Amino acid sequence: MENILVIRNDKLGDFMLAWPALSLLKHQYPQTNITVLVPGYTRPIAELCPWIDNIIIDDRHDSVLSDALHLSGLIKTGHFDASISLFSEMRTALALWLARVPTRIGPATKLAQIFLNQRLKQNRSSSSKPEFEYNADLVRHYIELRGDEPVSMQAPPLLQLDPSETAENRRAYMREHKIDDDRKLVFIHAGSGGSAINLSLQQFAELASRIDQAGRFHFVLTAGPGELETANELSVLMKHTCHNIYHSTEGLVNFSKFIGICDLFVSGSTGPLHIAGALNVPTAAFYPARQSATPLRWQTLNAASRRIAFSPEQYSGENDMQTIDIEASARGIIELLER
Repeated sequence: MENILVIRNDKLGDFMLAWPALSLLKHQYPQTNITVLVPGYTRPIAELCPWIDNIIIDDRHDSVLSDALHLSGLIKTGHFDASISLFSEMRTALALWLARVPTRIGPATKLAQIFLNQRLKQNRSSSSKPEFEYNADLVRHYIELRGDEPVSMQAPPLLQLDPSETAENRRAYMREHKIDDDRKLVFIHAGSGGSAINLSLQQFAELASRIDQAGRFHFVLTAGPGELETANELSVLMKHTCHNIYHSTEGLVNFSKFIGICDLFVSGSTGPLHIAGALNVPTAAFYPARQSATPLRWQTLNAASRRIAFSPEQYSGENDMQTIDIEASARGIIELLER
């Protein structure tokens, strides 16, 4: 049995897009012990992942050298045979070198690659394939280094919850808020987590109004920590549309279970969107006209028939979402819901 360290220690959405790679690695080598290096706030989601055996928390951000020395001590205790850096930075690459991990795999795109001894050219900035495929390619590189043929990746859903619990959670929520049983639940997540470019609140309100012209939907405005004010502001703009607010205060696992009850999850490319995708919940995602943030690059993990994406005109500025056609977006979303 080998010990392998997989690094994806950036944002929640990025970590969710590492699940296909983790699944591939575990299905290829079932006896392998897989440890992930993640920030503390994604630990509860990592604990849900069936292909992860151990977790190392990376929450120190002092200096490159200080962090590398601290991390190398943690990594040494794992006695790893190999590491796969799905996200590569100088502090972690140096830590792997200091810990003397024998096989250190990662993308050959940053200065940090000097501390890796097995590099794969990826050119992620071209956004020519989904992020989860870039991650899986690094795992395939490891498999091929061992002289093996990679198995197929797992079909959705990647994150699986108890169907009976999900059904009961939905019934309870609809009873609590007096929502008719024939209404579809559409979740709108207007927060961005500080990274994704999202629609304006006015655009979200207009989108909901256009979707709800037939009166067959109930909207839930979801908010994570620090996002309640945004949801409240959107609520004011949606005063003529049937809705309520859900503020996630009980951690990521409960938030994930709540996302599982909806008929559609609408947002920018945020962590909650990628949780919805991993659950194979239908998604409607909005992306800016930015080369590094295309719908293809940050594609969700749900089945192709269960996702739809929208972007501004190509001539728009990188942060300008105003040219998105809200009316056309609403039509596309209604078609997806009816499908």
